[in-house]
Amino acid sequence: MMVANPDSDAGDVTYVALGEDYADIRDGVRRVCADYPAEYWRDKDEESEYPHEFVDAMTQAGYLGALIPEEYGGAGLPIRAASVILEEIHASGCSAAACHAQMYIMGTVLRHGSEAQKRAYLPGIATGELRLQAFGVSEPTTGTDTTQLKTRAVRQGDHYVVNGQKIWTSRALQSDLMLLLARTTPADEVKKRTEGLSTFIVDLRESVGNGLEIQPIPTMVNHNTNQVFFDDLKVPAENLIGEEGSGFRYILDGMNAERVLIAAEAVGDGRWFIDKSVSYANERVVFGAPIGKNQGIQFPIAKAYAQIQAAEMMVRKAAALFDDGKPCGAEANMAKMLASEATWEAAETCMQTYGGFAFAKEYDVERKWRECRLFKTAPISTNLILAFVAQHVLGLPRSY
Repeated sequence: MMVANPDSDAGDVTYVALGEDYADIRDGVRRVCADYPAEYWRDKDEESEYPHEFVDAMTQAGYLGALIPEEYGGAGLPIRAASVILEEIHASGCSAAACHAQMYIMGTVLRHGSEAQKRAYLPGIATGELRLQAFGVSEPTTGTDTTQLKTRAVRQGDHYVVNGQKIWTSRALQSDLMLLLARTTPADEVKKRTEGLSTFIVDLRESVGNGLEIQPIPTMVNHNTNQVFFDDLKVPAENLIGEEGSGFRYILDGMNAERVLIAAEAVGDGRWFIDKSVSYANERVVFGAPIGKNQGIQFPIAKAYAQIQAAEMMVRKAAALFDDGKPCGAEANMAKMLASEATWEAAETCMQTYGGFAFAKEYDVERKWRECRLFKTAPISTNLILAFVAQHVLGLPRSY
């Protein structure tokens, strides 16, 4: 679908491509999700368990290999299709948090990995034989100031020796492989702070107990997140992705993809909250009439719907730019910010619509409310996005 810009001069009409909606993919994802109802997710949340069954089902259906090229066993679809998959998972009341990293980590491996690395890992990832779900970037003392990370990787012959610590590394205990960002050149020896960082594929099956330790971090949402400690871990030099020292540039591809895909998840959650709100508002009768008859209930739901629709358009724009190979850092970040804020408003509206029943676990509203709050903080906070837009888009002075 193409929409003309009515404000343009007749001879200078611009168009915005809304992007393929992939109705067949949406139907297929909904069919898989139907086998994993609210009770399944409620139980996983109670026990803080990883949803292996759901992840395996999504893998077998081919959805988690959506971005892997056909020559390596995947579907070879664009990021717009991947965003539709994740959006529909969340709109169905399920959660892609257990498996979404595999999609956005692909950006680094696909664009910058060697042919040998792609052939060694991608076919197994596509079939589910291998899981690449862990992304080792954040650290306790640096947070989102990625260029100042302290984890070091020093070349010694045919391998690198890694020492340091990562935090908020979700799914490390459920992954076979991890994408690791470490400093290979000390920060005081580089001209630009983005230099001297390198990216590695770490085989967790061989590393745990041999220089790598994983410690779970209990959190308010069931994201299976951890701290990871490196103590003289040996990583084969052949596991270095691309050129040494260029790792920060490589992971930006993964980060932009991550922003787009997380934004799509937020849109999906927003749709879920709105559907729940509308259904309950039509069914719940107080003072002799459905509560949805009251504008105090109607208006917040309608506003949340409008905000989700607007956020979804930015997600589509960011995805279109990414798939076209064009710069999309601002759009990807704004999509994530707008979608996270829209779904939080939808969550708050749903909580208010349900009233006291929103706090009862059987309705699942409180669980999804907890889960979607994370979008405003991770993978990047709203304030950092605003600082990025202010500096790099609007030309204002750097604030950090």
